[in-house]
Amino acid sequence: MHSSEATGSGDCFRLRLELLHGWLARRLGDEALAWLDGQARMIAEEPDMRGLTTAIGLAPRRLGKAPLALDSKENAEAERVRPGLDARCWTLDQTARIYLMLVSGTADSGGFPARLDRIFRSGEIGEQIALLRGLPLYPRPTDIVPTAGEGIRSAMQPIFEAVVHDSPYPAEQFSEATWNQMVVKTLFIGSTLAPIEGLDERRNADLARMLVDYAHERWAAGRTVSPELWRCVGPFAEIYLDELIKVFESPVEAERRAGALALSECPTPEALVILESAPQLWREIRNGTLSWNTLAWQT
Repeated sequence: MHSSEATGSGDCFRLRLELLHGWLARRLGDEALAWLDGQARMIAEEPDMRGLTTAIGLAPRRLGKAPLALDSKENAEAERVRPGLDARCWTLDQTARIYLMLVSGTADSGGFPARLDRIFRSGEIGEQIALLRGLPLYPRPTDIVPTAGEGIRSAMQPIFEAVVHDSPYPAEQFSEATWNQMVVKTLFIGSTLAPIEGLDERRNADLARMLVDYAHERWAAGRTVSPELWRCVGPFAEIYLDELIKVFESPVEAERRAGALALSECPTPEALVILESAPQLWREIRNGTLSWNTLAWQT
């Protein structure tokens, strides 16, 4: 399991609160901001479930659902306060819900994991998505893994992706077994791997085996395989060269390009010999015009 800071308390915790409040204060009207600040004061003084649940439920009606639309300076500020935080897809109501949830940890961080889990389980889909997007910011990160786990077990793709995409939390906190299951499920439900932070750093031999087995099942059923799958196989492909050659020789251009990328990361000399049979692709890989991220957005 990977981890970042042990807690979200102290100066770190205060900076996160100030970060979200600053974003909201620059976008909300006086009346909306006054409502938010009033709810925050009430929650900080007494983080009971009823007041917090009510405030989180009312946030869209009182503040609206407009995109947060951070500028480059605000994105840089987010990265300084919480490395890996990506709030570019957040909305005003989501940000406020995360902020209010975070405020509840100022008075009672010990009770935070249970409080988050109860509100998540009782919330409607919009509340659940917002609360899960806030995972990188909350206190007691290791203690909220069960709630994150509920998110990745969800049958609803937006809830699953609220945990998985554009968040440093899974790579930092999930065990290898949970991480591997998450990556496989991402492909199984037709989602994309590119927005998963820390994907390359957490590739592992067991994950490669699981994905190759999954590819064989798809092929046997006459179904296609996402080209992104091979991103997690390349570094371990000395035992999967036959599969990579099949992908590399595919008439489908995206698969052929994925095969080339995977071969470029394979540690065996034979992989390089195969790759050099396609000099144009090899050149694109070397100069950076072909990468896993560019491939993901082309498919």
